[in-house]
Amino acid sequence: MNGSKSTVAAPTVEAPKRPAESPILDLVPSTPTGHNTPRGWLMRRLLALADVAGLTVAFVLAVSLADDDPTAALTSDPWRLVAFGLSLPLWVMLARVHGLYERDEDRSDHSTIDDFVGVFHVVTVGTWLALVASHATGFADLSLGRMVAFWALAIALVPVFRALMRALGRRNAAYTQNVLIVGSGSVARLLAEKIGRHPEYGLHITGFVDRDMGQGPDPLELIGTPEDLPRLIRTHEIERVIIAFSTDSHEQLLDIIRSVQDVNVQIDIVPRLFEALGTNTQLHTIEGVQLVGLPGTHLSGSSRFLKRTLDLVGATTALILLSPVLVATAAWIKLDSRGPVLFRQVRMGEDERMFRIFKFRTMAHDADDQKGTIAHLNMHRGDDPRMFKVPNDPRVTRAGAFLRRWRIDELPQLFNVIRGEMSLVGPRPLILDEDQYVEKRARRRLDLKPGMTGLWQVLGASDIPFDEMTKLDYLYVTNWSLREDLRLILLTLPSLTRSRSAY
Repeated sequence: MNGSKSTVAAPTVEAPKRPAESPILDLVPSTPTGHNTPRGWLMRRLLALADVAGLTVAFVLAVSLADDDPTAALTSDPWRLVAFGLSLPLWVMLARVHGLYERDEDRSDHSTIDDFVGVFHVVTVGTWLALVASHATGFADLSLGRMVAFWALAIALVPVFRALMRALGRRNAAYTQNVLIVGSGSVARLLAEKIGRHPEYGLHITGFVDRDMGQGPDPLELIGTPEDLPRLIRTHEIERVIIAFSTDSHEQLLDIIRSVQDVNVQIDIVPRLFEALGTNTQLHTIEGVQLVGLPGTHLSGSSRFLKRTLDLVGATTALILLSPVLVATAAWIKLDSRGPVLFRQVRMGEDERMFRIFKFRTMAHDADDQKGTIAHLNMHRGDDPRMFKVPNDPRVTRAGAFLRRWRIDELPQLFNVIRGEMSLVGPRPLILDEDQYVEKRARRRLDLKPGMTGLWQVLGASDIPFDEMTKLDYLYVTNWSLREDLRLILLTLPSLTRSRSAY
């Protein structure tokens, strides 16, 4: 991929840099063929290799560990290994049917956690099909005990190998896609800013295309009009086009999309009223007319019961497993600086009920008294006084800096969860000075308990502007699902590697 890579965007947009070239790139097609971009070609093969490796390791462990002599267990019935080797293409085909090789090409934010349900289905169906085939044909001795062990190991190992291969693939130059944004208004700019803040998406903004340069003091510099798209796609080796509210008419946009489809690139369309669409949005059809269905915005009694059950089980388990960490942290804080171990602060909770949140103290004991003297250091002072965040806050203790970096200071909130004041996942728990700025429909965020984690933390925590944070909370509350809660809990761990803690 040796085309021009100049980025033309608003001054606030910084496109992610391309990774360095690597030997894997030599094997990747240099131009898209059909729905087979270099990213898709690379990731499909890496993920298929991950599946084969994960299944093979799981099978070898399941067979060998079930016997006192692992070597004898593997060699006593060689047909077992032959049968398993012959079945590997069928496993890959089953994963393909479940769409486990296509989503990295289509979705920029796809992760291994999103694969887990599909992997579970594939491993479960494949395991029992293999067990039935073994008993029906007598070709290989696959006992029930060994197959159950293989099933459990494969469910654990396949996602691990997928995560490793996905990380390898994202370091490769072939993973990065050149992007054209059709549009020049506020939505196009917002989208470009979000892409710029997340280089892990692997999207390189080549430029903006529209008929005018948009509104505002800094109009965008365009690289062409919508009619130029086919030429621009070829010239800049574009692999993804995002339609973000162009000034063109409905019929003109349809013509643009059809012309781009003929060039074989990924097309993403920002839908109208996108602010109201969440993870539970469903697409359905009435006589060829596509409809977007929004879920009900009020949780049923059974949904609230499931959420509370997850909170109690998760918080209790976490407290038991992390009790040594809690005790060690408390001792460290006490030895490191004067003051109490716990920091308690009033926050706004569900249904406008205030509560005291628990955290490990990470600042000097008189931090609140010093707040006025460092107000000028607030990173949001110039553009959003509703939020208070001081980079390298001088009030933070030595122990506190480490606790904040890894969010260990938030572990005492597990007691808030057990008390029913918070949830494992939910809206951001705001202090009262921030809550007073939440207005109108955004106050729907208080329909659920505040969470220890949530969309706001996974997507950037204190780096997210206040208005955007309240919109994320609104979407979470109005689109709640147990599956989404589990996904956000799993996504919280990798988010710690890039998070910046703040009170």
